[in-house]
Amino acid sequence: MRGSRPVVEVVRLGLLPYQEALALQQVYVDRHHGSRPAHALLLCEHTPVYTTGIRQKPYPESQLAQLRQLGADVHRTNRGGLITFHGPGQLVCYPVLNLGSFKKSVRWYVSQLEQTVISLCAKFGIEASTSPHTGVWVRDNKICAIGIHCGRYVTSHGLALNCNTDLLWFSHVVPCGIEGKGVTSLSAELQRDVSVEETIPYLLDAFREQFSCELKETHQDSGVSSA
Repeated sequence: MRGSRPVVEVVRLGLLPYQEALALQQVYVDRHHGSRPAHALLLCEHTPVYTTGIRQKPYPESQLAQLRQLGADVHRTNRGGLITFHGPGQLVCYPVLNLGSFKKSVRWYVSQLEQTVISLCAKFGIEASTSPHTGVWVRDNKICAIGIHCGRYVTSHGLALNCNTDLLWFSHVVPCGIEGKGVTSLSAELQRDVSVEETIPYLLDAFREQFSCELKETHQDSGVSSA
């Protein structure tokens, strides 16, 4: 790491469709091709969508149709991991970082994301941990999914933390392809409503500490128009 702490722009996008978030991520990935670092942390919630990763064979069309009938979109992505759900009440965080400003190690990066979420959970009094499976867990229940893409040490995709998500959406698939495990949320663990808005400051504090960076907040409606 260089002498000064990297500066990461925090962009709050609100609720938006998954495809729009993909396009926005690419805008921020392309910024790294310029002459200066352009680290960003994109925060959002998605309208209901099931996404599959590159480690998964295409789902039969009949199963995809059933998922769409639930009122959700379905998309195949270039992130790691298997099928998962994104929807309202889930804090989705897409760090678009050039690891050259941090540490050029994908394994280190994924571990830092995991530790960020574990630290966040601890601030809520929840004991979370990693496991041989991806993501962050509370006992045998996944509270946060992690799936990343990294090209030329520029990261995209990221993590999805269940805050007050309707967990019934997960009952229609095997989350992340892991049999015999469940899902949980901050709200389910604390037996009270924990919103995305309440959770964001805890995530930012944990991310700042874990990545030894400075965070700079910006305010924009969609990201594309001003990027």
